[in-house]
Amino acid sequence: MDWDKLRIFHAVADAGSLTHAGDALHLSQSAVSRQIRALEEALDTTLFHRHARGLILTEQGELLFDATAAMVKRIDSATARIRDSEEEVFGELKVTTTHGFGVLWLAPRLTKLYEKFPDLKIDLMLEERVLDLPMREADVAIRMKEPSQADLIRKRLMSIRMRMYASPAYLEANGLPESLEDLSSHRLICQNPNSAQVLSGKALVQKLLTYDIRTGLTVNNYFGVLQAVIANLGIGVLPDYIIEDFPHVVRVLPDVESNEVPVFLAYPEELRHSKRVTAFRDFVQDEIFAHRRQLKAMGAD
Repeated sequence: MDWDKLRIFHAVADAGSLTHAGDALHLSQSAVSRQIRALEEALDTTLFHRHARGLILTEQGELLFDATAAMVKRIDSATARIRDSEEEVFGELKVTTTHGFGVLWLAPRLTKLYEKFPDLKIDLMLEERVLDLPMREADVAIRMKEPSQADLIRKRLMSIRMRMYASPAYLEANGLPESLEDLSSHRLICQNPNSAQVLSGKALVQKLLTYDIRTGLTVNNYFGVLQAVIANLGIGVLPDYIIEDFPHVVRVLPDVESNEVPVFLAYPEELRHSKRVTAFRDFVQDEIFAHRRQLKAMGAD
């Protein structure tokens, strides 16, 4: 089969639309349609069901899409290795991490990475789901536990803990709790225990909810919890890495915290010599060191 036709088929299947695939491939809709029709004639089968909302793969189309997806991943992997043989750091790097760490810690620091490597393109995928690095769903992962997948290079970056924070305005209006029992007169803001989160954080939230808390707000990510805390809504359960960037929030009940949560950076063995991966890894490590120095200067444990 003609790879060009397969490439176009894969783009159409991925986009679910001739128009969107054409835009991605810089081809007209009619050109894309002709290639799909020619491929269906060559295979003597129908690859798509057409309907008003777009295109849906037939059973035969699903089989072909599985094959082209594997081919695309292998080509992307080969392209990455070829490009990484050059001296310059450029091209796309797919990075995955959790919503909280990606939004609250990593994204605000990426300016420094782009200043140093302006031709680098980061595809930041914020997922609580663990992506498959050996299958190239992502190139680099920063996760809140040690990766279990084989054939990965992994490095422990730091440890974090879940702690309790509130705004000065909220505490001025509602008082500073001195014990867990005092939480009964406060509003607790946290992730729902049933939402995806690190086990240590979940355990702390479950412990807090055993107390007679007057009212609460649950949000399915830490960014929402932080925004509610900043808006003087209550006492929030948040990871301690936010303190550097939000020094005005006040830690509440300093003796109450989760168990230690390890943070790991990991990437596939085949990217060991990737200049893009090396550049990103070194950048993250430098920022971690700077983060620790800043916390020490602030007197945070």
